[in-house]
Amino acid sequence: MQLDLFHKVPDQSRLKVELFEAYFACRRNKRNTLSALQFELDFESHIFNLAEDMIHGRYNPDPCYAFVVRHPVKREVFASSFRDRVVHHWLIAKINHLFEDYFIEDSYACRIGKGTHYGIQRMAGFMEDGMKTHGRQLWILKLDIRGFFMHINRNLLMQRLTRFLVARYNCDDLNLVLETASSLVHSRPDMRCVIRGLPSDWDGLPPDKSLFHSPSYCGLPIGNLTSQIFANFYLHSLDRFVTKALCFRSYGRYVDDFVLMDTNPARLKAAIPRIAAFLRTDLGLTLHPRKVYMQPAVHGFQFLGAIIKPGRIYSANRIKGNFYSSIKKHNRIIDSKDGCINKRQILDFLCSVNSYLGLLIHYRTFRLRRRMLSEIISMHWFRYLKIRHDYGALVRIKSA
Repeated sequence: MQLDLFHKVPDQSRLKVELFEAYFACRRNKRNTLSALQFELDFESHIFNLAEDMIHGRYNPDPCYAFVVRHPVKREVFASSFRDRVVHHWLIAKINHLFEDYFIEDSYACRIGKGTHYGIQRMAGFMEDGMKTHGRQLWILKLDIRGFFMHINRNLLMQRLTRFLVARYNCDDLNLVLETASSLVHSRPDMRCVIRGLPSDWDGLPPDKSLFHSPSYCGLPIGNLTSQIFANFYLHSLDRFVTKALCFRSYGRYVDDFVLMDTNPARLKAAIPRIAAFLRTDLGLTLHPRKVYMQPAVHGFQFLGAIIKPGRIYSANRIKGNFYSSIKKHNRIIDSKDGCINKRQILDFLCSVNSYLGLLIHYRTFRLRRRMLSEIISMHWFRYLKIRHDYGALVRIKSA
């Protein structure tokens, strides 16, 4: 499709206003990074220059920083510059409402009002409804896509995204939206990046989890807002295939992790090769052969960091282990200084612990939370913090 069919140049003043809004939205979570601080020193000029580049077709993403993180699992991340993050926020603000109207109810990732808790509750609800009707006859099938982000076909993604936006986007800056989306989708961060850390950090990382080993036309960088939303869009055809063509009502997906439920195990088993064939022919993707789990629902299953069983939800061991490790790491800091630390270190510890507690409080974890807060945390912390009555949070002592 020819993008030059849309000749009207978008209003530059409106674009600048929208970029300022994207800048303020972006800096909420990234204000203390070096890239954000450099941008903020003269943010008005940066916004004006960015608008000029976008209007005149000169915008191209900056080189990324590439590094490997080890928690919660080892994975490769490409961190975009703050300037590019502003563009990500601008683009998603323009088009995300169209995706929300398009996606199925049970696609949970990166959606307002959805997310992990919503997905867990939906799966628990499907299990409860199925077992009320069919008892122990309900079965679970859990599947995963191998190297998903690294094998997204960028050409196919952009073709489908272009058709989608031309059909549904009604503002006069369609051409700008398409050009910007194309710049982001077709960028090759692996070809122009700065490595943070050591090359040995990539040792042991499977090739299908690295952009450096992906085909030249494949792969979106993990860590970008646009990558997350576009990945969701890319798998929408899978959602439609499972729910419409295969007619599974009890289905949910979070990124590349998806679950089906049915009373007939043979029907679930027969769906596996059909799903694998659809992924291969329609999207160029492959089911992970070692991540196919099928069992009676009464045994429960793990999904999004939770273990879902009939009538109850528990926290998975990985979250418990990460919570324990985080507390121990902060304990070493305060113990080494005999309890004398600064306000920033207190805030870091408070935010870390409360983020885990905010997750755990949704499940049956009272005894776990009580043990972590009463027995694992160093007593030095209680000079500055106290435990809330329900063991659901740490609270700053006013005098600290």
